[in-house]
Amino acid sequence: MSRPLRPTSSSRSTCSGGVFDWEPALRQLDELNARVEDPTLWDDAARAQTTMRERNRLAGQVDTIRALERELSDAVEFAEMADAEGDEASMDDVCAQLKALKERAGRAELEALLSGEADGNDCYVEINSGAGGTESNDWALMLLRMYTRWAVAHGMSVEIVEETAGEQAGIKSATLQIKGTNAYGWLKTEAGVHRLVRISPFDSNARRHTSFASAWVYPVVDDTIEIEINPADVRTDTYRSSGAGGQHVNKTDSAVRLTHIPTGVVVACQAGRSQHQNRDEAWKMLRARLYERELQRREAEAQAVADAKTDIGWGHQIRSYVLQPYQMVKDLRTNVETSDSAGVLDGDLDAFMGAALAQRVGVTRDGGDAIS
Repeated sequence: MSRPLRPTSSSRSTCSGGVFDWEPALRQLDELNARVEDPTLWDDAARAQTTMRERNRLAGQVDTIRALERELSDAVEFAEMADAEGDEASMDDVCAQLKALKERAGRAELEALLSGEADGNDCYVEINSGAGGTESNDWALMLLRMYTRWAVAHGMSVEIVEETAGEQAGIKSATLQIKGTNAYGWLKTEAGVHRLVRISPFDSNARRHTSFASAWVYPVVDDTIEIEINPADVRTDTYRSSGAGGQHVNKTDSAVRLTHIPTGVVVACQAGRSQHQNRDEAWKMLRARLYERELQRREAEAQAVADAKTDIGWGHQIRSYVLQPYQMVKDLRTNVETSDSAGVLDGDLDAFMGAALAQRVGVTRDGGDAIS
């Protein structure tokens, strides 16, 4: 049995081909902590929010690295003891711990890449069914469930802002607001068209069907980001909510739809109990959509790899989910694939998100071609 190596400390940690400068990071964190303790910080609310966000982001990265180093050191010491005593069972436990540490370290490396202007923000996920009626509507509902499960598993909260039910089953469209650290940074990799192949539960002849649905992702715009919208450029429509009913829903025109005429961007909200609440939320969504368009424009000008909303059409899906005649989910951008289709549809998306994120920043991950 080979003797494990003890890790050595370093002031610089590699991060997916990049470098995390440890000492400068600690100095910057000290500076940010000093600013946070300054009683005059909140005289400028916008500056205070930016400072707090940066401080929390950097503190989280530092805490993660320290925790990983501490657990790695403990695991190595335990492995040395097991090796000296010839304890195979304990060595197997150490291997399992190291595997889990490797997965956590890989995620931390990718999170360090989430340095975009809005990556740390909450986000909206807009899901729309494609042509195909009930089949596509049901597929859109499956996507809604998939992203909800992913968000909950990562400690994020999910709110349905708008939902339009299908005529027989599923949904025609829905908008989720997902709140959590780096929600937009992770979920932006999911923007595009998703293709499902399965034996239709709605076909009495049990034939195989192909369905399409799209997911578009845009960040929630906070008070530190200024988006100017001319009210004269926005058309407001009200309509009755399409919920299950009750004393208020479906009885008044409480739902609100906003159309930004110059760009054609349309948003809708029906989650609130009053038209006033829905109007306020719809304006937030519109600001977010227009801000996301600006981010995409900047990426296009910089010749960035991914400009999902512009480059992906209904004939250019980003991922295929095959349930029949075999089980396979494959991302067509990164070639990451797995036969655990049930796990993916239950929200296990980290391998796909990680590979897509690495690709967006031009980083190649070791062993990222496939998972099984």
